Order: sequence, then C-alpha cells, then structure tokens
Amino acid sequence: MSNPESFIDEVTEELRRDRLYGAFRKYGWIGGLLVVLTVGGAAVHEYRKSAATQKAQSFGDALLDALETPVGPARTAALSAIAAQTSQEPLLALLRSADMEADLTTRAASLRSLADNEAAPQAYRDLAVLRLALISDADVSAREALLSPLATPGRALRPLALEQLAYLKVEANDLTGALSDLNDLSVDQQAPAQLRQRVKQMIIVLGGQVAAG
Repeated sequence: MSNPESFIDEVTEELRRDRLYGAFRKYGWIGGLLVVLTVGGAAVHEYRKSAATQKAQSFGDALLDALETPVGPARTAALSAIAAQTSQEPLLALLRSADMEADLTTRAASLRSLADNEAAPQAYRDLAVLRLALISDADVSAREALLSPLATPGRALRPLALEQLAYLKVEANDLTGALSDLNDLSVDQQAPAQLRQRVKQMIIVLGGQVAAG
C-alpha cells in the first residue's frame, strides 16, 4: 500500500506545482507591477522633495541678493522680480512693504491683502496689520481700530500693539492716558526687555515718572 500512496502523493505534489506555476504565469505580472509602482513612487517622491528644496534655495538666494542691494530703485526692482510659491508670498509681501522706496499706496495695498489672507499664518497677518498702522496716514481712530485686536491677551504682537496705541494717545494729546499705558507696559513681564527699556525712556521724554517694578 505504501507504493500507491507514495505515487498519489507525488501526483498531488506535481499538481500543486503546476497550479503554482500556472498562477505565477497568469498573475506574476501583478507582483512586478507592484515593485515598479513602489520604486517609481519613491523616485517621484524624492524628485518632488529635491525640486521643492531647490525652489526654496532659489527663493532664499534671490531674497538675500535683493536685501544686499543698496536701498533704492535697484532693490525695489529686485524684490519685485522675485517669484514666490504660495507659502512664501506672506514673507515676500512683508519685505516689499518695508521697502521705503516703493510707492506708499502699493505698500499699503500689499499689507491689506496679506492681513485679509486667511490662508496665511496668523503671525504674518498680525505683522501686516501692525505695519499698515505704522505707515498709514489715516486718522487716530482708524489706526486704533487696526491695532486694538492685536492688543488683546494671547496675541503674539500684543506688547508692540500696546506701545503703538500709547503713542496714538500722545498724538491725540491724551498725555495722561499715554503715560498710564506706557507705565503699565514698562512693568509687563510679557513684553521683551528691550521694549520695556524703550518705553521707560519714552516716559522720561514725555516728562512722566517711571513706575517702580
């Protein structure tokens, strides 16, 4: 009985091999395709990563070249010629708005556009608002309306906004209110040390007494 059983086992094994080889011949291309897709996907990812890095480097180089150009029409032209990706546009807009040679109306329009851009990081938008208030020729109340939201607790530029709001009170001849605000800011531990020192100097210039703290 052993020989027939051995023969049956051999036949069964051969059938299994035939089925396996048949399945491989029929479906083996799927495995090859998966390998190609995996390798190809990795190659595409590396290419995109390399291209993004190259574009970022090109943007940074162009930015540095422009900033190293002496202030004047040449720098304005260099900044205007820089091409930026969506994520780089907020930074470029801020630098263009800081160009004193550029038209004031153009600078203000660029800052307003950035301030209203909900896709931009909040820090960039707040900085755009702060700069807009600094270069604006609007009346005091309009500039206060711009700065007040930045002065709320938790906002990154709160100390700078409070400082500018105090200066607006000076401009509006509210010296008492300005000195009170400046003294509060001079002891505000959330404000940078340099800002607190600057505020104390301004209090003295305005004829006030620096608060102890």
